[in-house]
Amino acid sequence: MTISSWRSRAGTTFHTEKRPASGSKGVVVTNHPLGSAAGSEMLLAGGNAIDAAIASLFALSVVEPMMVGIFGAGHMNVRLANGEHHVIDGYATAPAASTEGMYTPIADSGPDYLKSVDELSSIGYLAIGVPGSLKAWTEALETWGTLSLSEVMEPAIRFAARGFRASEYLHETIVQMEDVIRRFPETAATYIPKGVVLHPGDRMDRSDYARTLRAISENGPDYLYNGALGEIVCDYLSRNGGIITTQDLANYKTVHRKPIRGEYRGYELFGPPPPSAAGVHITEMLNILEEFDIAGMGFGTADSIHLLLESMKKAFADRNRYTGDPEFVEVPVDRLISKHYVEDFIDSIDMDKASPEISTGSNEPDHTTHITVADSAGNIVSATQTINELFGSKVTVPGTGMLLNNTQQMFDPHPGNALSVQPGKRVTSSMAPMIVMKDGHPEFAVGLPGGVRIFTSVLQAIVNLIDHKMSAQEAVEAPRVWT
Repeated sequence: MTISSWRSRAGTTFHTEKRPASGSKGVVVTNHPLGSAAGSEMLLAGGNAIDAAIASLFALSVVEPMMVGIFGAGHMNVRLANGEHHVIDGYATAPAASTEGMYTPIADSGPDYLKSVDELSSIGYLAIGVPGSLKAWTEALETWGTLSLSEVMEPAIRFAARGFRASEYLHETIVQMEDVIRRFPETAATYIPKGVVLHPGDRMDRSDYARTLRAISENGPDYLYNGALGEIVCDYLSRNGGIITTQDLANYKTVHRKPIRGEYRGYELFGPPPPSAAGVHITEMLNILEEFDIAGMGFGTADSIHLLLESMKKAFADRNRYTGDPEFVEVPVDRLISKHYVEDFIDSIDMDKASPEISTGSNEPDHTTHITVADSAGNIVSATQTINELFGSKVTVPGTGMLLNNTQQMFDPHPGNALSVQPGKRVTSSMAPMIVMKDGHPEFAVGLPGGVRIFTSVLQAIVNLIDHKMSAQEAVEAPRVWT
């Protein structure tokens, strides 16, 4: 049912399909009602935005398991009530036994350039990266939260132990991946029980995962990174050709990074730095757009779309050339986000002619989830999380209910390139959890799923909010462009 419509000064009209939500004591936004309920429960119990965010993420790992899990990866952008900004990089890393030649590429050019023979980098036991999600979530809670781990995990454990009704979305994703899921009996037992795909409204049994979560709530993240759960995972993988070891898990570290700070028409923007592409290249694109009267051109006009696309081409050219794991490649961040850097490009823009297309060279899947949480004190969490593709590697460790990621799929299977596999390396991600300030106060926070399109989608939401004066609901539902 259409509930409202938006019309620009230029006459462009579109309809919104969802009703905006508001709150005076806090807001929790997730992709599933139970995910939002878990976070809201923490705020009602007196917790802060960090408590609520971590509760929501654990709950989503139960009810949205095809997208997010404790054996996954992500970037978390945090703004504290005292004005501090922090980014936790909890992205997965390549196992120590990884080599540049561990996958055989299908092609040396074209659309299959990043695909590997027998899909070894995307499906099964060699596709799995060393996970960062559980460590990142628990570190954020321990550093800035006010509630205990057992308290914030209680809703997730409850949902898993009691079961819940499968959503239409979960059903659709199972159908989409049914043939591959059936290749992994443990995973099929959960999502295709007794050989029948779960339908909307069917009760999901996550009792195995409930026991895993309860053990983590009692023992902390070391249950995975230095304990019994890690030993179970690594033993199972080693018996099936996997290469992650208990030493990989024990050595994993999150990276606490300084966010990228950009400026756009009097607003301050904070986003994740490399290896995420978001903070640098959203800032770069906004530096281009700031030199034009985007508001005067109007939403959805030929000129405003042209400028969006030209800025995207520039950003992708620079992403392909420069952005990677800063432990392995030098990324000229200060130069890329400088307003002077784009001056020559701005002068070269022809408003009557499109520049050549830029190949993105990305193997990044569309399947992530995002949460945004704010409390009344001014704490904000914007976090994008994933197990990479739908159902990750499709591998569930027997007895744990835990799906494992397939983040190795994002590496270049060709040796000798910036994105080639190397031990301990993080891949470049388009995740764009952003927080925007005005006059020193939080104005909005935004993030989206969508793989390689994430940071260009977030760019457009920011432009919609600042230039076109849309509401938050209108800004994220407005039609987007892509090149």
